[in-house]
Amino acid sequence: MSEYLPGLEGVPATKSNISDLDGSRGILTYRGYEIGELARYSNFEETALLLLDGRLPTAVELEEFDRRLRNNRPVRYNIREIMKYLPATGHPMEMLQSAVAALAMFYSGEECLSGADMCEDTDYIHNMSVKILARMATLVAMWEHLRNGYDPISPRKDLGYAENLLYMFTGEEPDPLLARILDASLILHAEHTINASTFAALVAGSTLTNPYLVVAAAIGTLAGPLHGGANQRVLEMLQEIGRPENARPWLEAQLAEKRKIWGMGHREYKVKDPRATILQNMMLELMKERGGQISPLFETAVALEEAAAERLGPKGVYPNVDYYSGILYSEMGIPGDQFTSIFAVARCAGWLAHWREQLKDNRIFRPTQVYTGEAVRAYVAIEAR
Repeated sequence: MSEYLPGLEGVPATKSNISDLDGSRGILTYRGYEIGELARYSNFEETALLLLDGRLPTAVELEEFDRRLRNNRPVRYNIREIMKYLPATGHPMEMLQSAVAALAMFYSGEECLSGADMCEDTDYIHNMSVKILARMATLVAMWEHLRNGYDPISPRKDLGYAENLLYMFTGEEPDPLLARILDASLILHAEHTINASTFAALVAGSTLTNPYLVVAAAIGTLAGPLHGGANQRVLEMLQEIGRPENARPWLEAQLAEKRKIWGMGHREYKVKDPRATILQNMMLELMKERGGQISPLFETAVALEEAAAERLGPKGVYPNVDYYSGILYSEMGIPGDQFTSIFAVARCAGWLAHWREQLKDNRIFRPTQVYTGEAVRAYVAIEAR
């Protein structure tokens, strides 16, 4: 009988050279480059191309990639009309999955069936990667206006990826510091080995379905609170705590009732998530730029982390990437229920990188099971039951 490992924990599902992490030392790398260096020196466009192509681009390659991203930001009016009739009360991640899946109808996946049923057209693969990555941010920003009864703000070609996303949300010229912080946040969220949503992308991609549907499958997986949805839960948790002085008694009460502390702990990391450290430092930078004013939510988060370090640190439970990201997004004026959508915009780069890698040596996923049902038995007619 096959050994049953709940959640496939520790089971290698694929071979990949896209990213790697050392959970005991808190090190995360994209194609061998440490995440801290990329967040400091790179930008999202360059990091996305690094993930997709496997190497840092030349200036000419990056300029061309950036130009194509800017040119592909607009979406067809049909998609806007579909979005207008979606329930305004629906969660943004539900909208995003619906809209991305609808885009697949405009871009047939038949190009992916060539030769031995393998997608071998590198131009098609790259073109689809650019189109999807460019339009993810547009869809997220459009929804913020459509669900409130207003026409969406058109994207601008003169702005970088993060700048344009902020502009489409607010309609105002993006603050340079906030745009740089958002850009770094997108880098930090762009990839993270074979997590649940990336695995969903691999499974969908292994069937050679349309890449928009590959991303839609990943979006649905990321939406769960045990994955990308946790950053929204963190903000709600901090609002419930209210003030820094309430953090310790609140924590004790939660632990006594064995309730989850959102944003704390990670299956892979036994130390503080390096992305959480970078996000925390960016929050400090933002507060310093604003004259030293500290957000009450941030003060509460720091107090809760300090209290949790005493109780949970010995168990290897520390803040993960979701712990501080929501606080930063709220400072940018992004609503809480859109946090996971921003996560999806960034992680789309990693999903597409894994999709491309999957196609090079594809085999459809077909895991087995440990059957726990009845043995073979005879059917009993309803009259005899």
